[in-house]
Amino acid sequence: MKRQVIAYLHTHWDREWYREYEVFRMRLLRVFDNILYMLDNNKIPCFYFDGQVSALLDYLKMRPEKENFIRMLIRTKKLFIGPFYCLVDEFLTDRQCFEKNLELGMKTAIDFGCTDFIGYLADTFGHSQNIPDILREFGIDKAIVWRGCGDFPAEFKWCGMDTVNLVRGYFNDVFSMDCSIEEKASILKKNLDLIAEKSGLYILLPIGADHLGIPLDIEDQIAAVNEILSEDYEITLGSPFDYFKNVSTDFDKLKFDDELRDNSKTFTLQGCYSSRLDIKRLNIETSHKLDLANRYVRFCKAESKYSRIIDYAYEMLLQNQAHDSICGCSTDDVHAENIIRYKKIMQIASTIIDELKFETNFEEKMVLNLADKNYTGTLEFSSAKEHKEFEKLYSKKGFDKKLLANINKIPVTEDYIDINQYLVNVENLEPDQIEFIMPEVGETDLYISDKLIKNDKIKLEINNGEILIKDTPFSLVDWIDLGDSYNYGPKIDDNGYKFNFSRSRVILNKKNRVGLKIDFEGARDIVSLVVTLDKGADFLKFEFNWDNSQKNHLLEVCFSLKENIKQVYSEDMNLLIKREFDSGYNIREHLPSEIGIEAKTNTAPMQRGLIIDESENNIGVITKGLTQYEIFENKLYIPILRATGVISNPLNTARTTPAGPPIETLDLQMLGQNQAELYVFFGNQNTFNNVMNRVYNYIIT
Repeated sequence: MKRQVIAYLHTHWDREWYREYEVFRMRLLRVFDNILYMLDNNKIPCFYFDGQVSALLDYLKMRPEKENFIRMLIRTKKLFIGPFYCLVDEFLTDRQCFEKNLELGMKTAIDFGCTDFIGYLADTFGHSQNIPDILREFGIDKAIVWRGCGDFPAEFKWCGMDTVNLVRGYFNDVFSMDCSIEEKASILKKNLDLIAEKSGLYILLPIGADHLGIPLDIEDQIAAVNEILSEDYEITLGSPFDYFKNVSTDFDKLKFDDELRDNSKTFTLQGCYSSRLDIKRLNIETSHKLDLANRYVRFCKAESKYSRIIDYAYEMLLQNQAHDSICGCSTDDVHAENIIRYKKIMQIASTIIDELKFETNFEEKMVLNLADKNYTGTLEFSSAKEHKEFEKLYSKKGFDKKLLANINKIPVTEDYIDINQYLVNVENLEPDQIEFIMPEVGETDLYISDKLIKNDKIKLEINNGEILIKDTPFSLVDWIDLGDSYNYGPKIDDNGYKFNFSRSRVILNKKNRVGLKIDFEGARDIVSLVVTLDKGADFLKFEFNWDNSQKNHLLEVCFSLKENIKQVYSEDMNLLIKREFDSGYNIREHLPSEIGIEAKTNTAPMQRGLIIDESENNIGVITKGLTQYEIFENKLYIPILRATGVISNPLNTARTTPAGPPIETLDLQMLGQNQAELYVFFGNQNTFNNVMNRVYNYIIT
């Protein structure tokens, strides 16, 4: 039976990856000049620009004279853009950012005249089950995916949405290859046969690849290939929208209502969630601070003044969340630029908050809760004044922020003074209410010694060198890593090196907060852990600091629970989702030997936290930028550092085929000073939400 092949021309555009942003933008000019020439001269019917608008905007900054022509192509459905501003990773992006990505992307695309949209997710490293609901909120009723689909058919219902699985991926550059037309037809025949096994009468064929232009003789090549394949296939150039129209009744053959992370057929590159954890930490902190600034703008009804500034900051944030950037799989220079962008976003968000406090006469000792639920807990506020009625945490030199926000004054040397940081405890602070912080009444429930830190709800103790959190053993374990930025590469006979307890001492003893410093000795490095506990809190804060001197290793915190772990609830798009685990699975016993195979893992991504909510295993962990966890038997592992030195290692033990170029990336070894932050608690999912509200609070002081 002869199959109709609808082929769409595209280029997958990473703004930055194995080359830097400006280098790729220079290439973008040549690639998109080529595409516009082909469209202008009717050599191709249409072009699909990778489901995003940022590449087009980058192009127009250098070719502004092309804008009217491009608008005409979009209006006449020869060029398709959007719905996303930038193609971001689905598991490392919170819901606010993902929605902002669609908001900014669709606003731009619609302004340019685009009316047709697909949730185009052709190269993200697996797919979150919460994406279809978000797409529907923006009026999008169809999606295209690839990685993580296992042995799925080409068309299926994913969480109720008509979805196409790109069976052979988006990467098909056969018409750009330097070989005969007969060889090209043979390659296409093999791919089309494999796609046909999963398809009906119509087959969708992407033609394009990363950062690739279009051969000038593409129509002639297709005509020649069609002659050779005439008994089995006929290739016609079109768009993905043409394909959806022809297969509109084929999506009910499979219904799947879970996330797409099956790596049996395609790489999902799970190690990227522990690569460059410094980038992940900045992403989490910056996303939260920008969201806080945006909430404050709305509360002050200052949208007309700040909306464009907020959008500008989100554009930079989304650029950093492009999947090769936020995943930590790019060159050192790319990630250095990411860090600069994060700092700029934080500067903007902090300045917005400071300006609004000044302009609205937000007084010292005032507090505002911008969350949607009451807040109870310990807060910090800063002041240039002495407030003896409050507990001082520390002082440092600086300028009063009111002075910095006042455009009629400039700071001078005499204004560089002591700025005091105070600890206060508040109860039942209601949403959108401004109150004055009052001096505390009552005793503290905190206790601390060199071997014990506790209050009425939680404790950590050190017993014969063992760290116990409410009777749950805690440790640091180091592993050899033969991998790269994409995948952890286990050494088959590595049993891990457990750090030894060295010493502990009290470093903070206040009415509202106590702190214990614990040192661990490894084979070469010393890791310092500061554990703090606030009055009335039901969680412990862990802050790790150490100087990493080792290469090619994975450092994890480990919680040893009473029973084997079978399921975990972890945060995804600001919701808790359940994942099931085979706790006895050991990756070292299942390393691949065949080409094209990626080892299955017991690791999974998380955004800010997880909870194991079972009868005997009810531990919860909330983190700041630790975005991966692993389950083995009764142990919960969370990486706090993964040090490798290459984008893609051809000798990676967990993946037998390269996932990118073998470019050395020294900064990926994470040498020098490192830090990690997490919060430990026990309870149920309601406890998780309460702790999350305190760790990621929306408080203005």
